[in-house]
Amino acid sequence: MIALIDSDILCYRVGAVTEEENENTAIETMAVYLEDMLMFDLLDCEEHELFLTGKQNFRFDVAVTAPYKGNRKDVKKPKHLPLLREYLQTAWGASVSDGQEADDDIAIRATELKGEGLIVSIDKDFMQVPGWHYNFVKKVKKEVTPEDGLRFFYKQILMGDSADNIKGIHRVGEVTATKMLAELKTEQEFYACCVEAMGAERVLENGRLLWLRRTADQMWEPPSEEK
Repeated sequence: MIALIDSDILCYRVGAVTEEENENTAIETMAVYLEDMLMFDLLDCEEHELFLTGKQNFRFDVAVTAPYKGNRKDVKKPKHLPLLREYLQTAWGASVSDGQEADDDIAIRATELKGEGLIVSIDKDFMQVPGWHYNFVKKVKKEVTPEDGLRFFYKQILMGDSADNIKGIHRVGEVTATKMLAELKTEQEFYACCVEAMGAERVLENGRLLWLRRTADQMWEPPSEEK
């Protein structure tokens, strides 16, 4: 098993708790955090890979209804964030995504590993990706089936994602979205439900913003009749 570690979240979490500390303390805190995780939480993993998000992201061009992550432009970032990112790259071999997010890189890698990868994150967006997942805060490991992942993805289309400024149906949250899809079984049925509720153009936009790539340069497309 290979641990696929969402390092963006690590940098923000460690950056937040070391905001008032010096650079050495920030780096030492990150080192201890990762070493403890690998020693106690990820003992079943023989290898680990770290992933960071680069500057370019195709989703900025896809978003039409609202600017992608436009609600974050005034949010202050931890002062040690650049330092922590550099440390993970130089000391831990973290890779930086190109033209997409670290989440895409992780989802692609998990797909390549065919069940031998463990996604390590607290980001709920990964629940659309089939395979093993580990929440390092709740200390919970679970497996997501292909059906569960697909259902979660279409729920996201209906709900949107306020964290990334992706607009869903007004006042439709997880409970309502779950009910809307509850009696449906196939992807074609999920898609038809979403189109009826919000229109094909909005479904396409939300789908492309929310879908985590499984292959290089993949762009989400609605299911075909033959599927």
